[in-house]
Amino acid sequence: MTALPTQSTSQTDLAALILRLALGGLFLAHAGLKIFVFTPAGTAGFFQSIGLPGPLAYLVIAIEVLGGLALIVGYQTRIVSLALIPVLLGAIVTVHFAAGFFFTNENGGWEYPAFWIIALVVQSLLGDGAASLGRRS
Repeated sequence: MTALPTQSTSQTDLAALILRLALGGLFLAHAGLKIFVFTPAGTAGFFQSIGLPGPLAYLVIAIEVLGGLALIVGYQTRIVSLALIPVLLGAIVTVHFAAGFFFTNENGGWEYPAFWIIALVVQSLLGDGAASLGRRS
C-alpha cells in the first residue's frame, strides 16, 4: 500500500491562516449584525423571546467579537476555536434545530451552524498557522 503524499508545512500553515481569517471574519460579521442592525438591546429582546436571559446576548456578542479578533490575529487559536463552539451549539438548540436541517428552511435550519462547528474543530486541529501571534519560529 502506498502512503499518501504529505503536505508541506507551508501549505498547512497557509490553510490554517485562510480558515482562521474566514472564521474570525464570520464571527465579527455576526457580532456586527447584532450590534449595528439588531442592536444589543434588540438582540437581548430576541434572546428573551426564545426563553434565554436577555443579558446572555451581551455575553454572546462579546464572545463573538473577542473570539473573532483572536482568530484573525492567531491568538490561542486552538483554545479559541473550541471555546466558540458552545455559541453555535446554543444557536442550534435554541433557534435552528426546530427548523430542520437545511439552512434554506424557514427560520434557518441547523446545517450552517453545524458546518461552522466542524470548521472550528478543523481549525483547532490545524492550530495557528502562518502570520499569527501564536506562531513560534
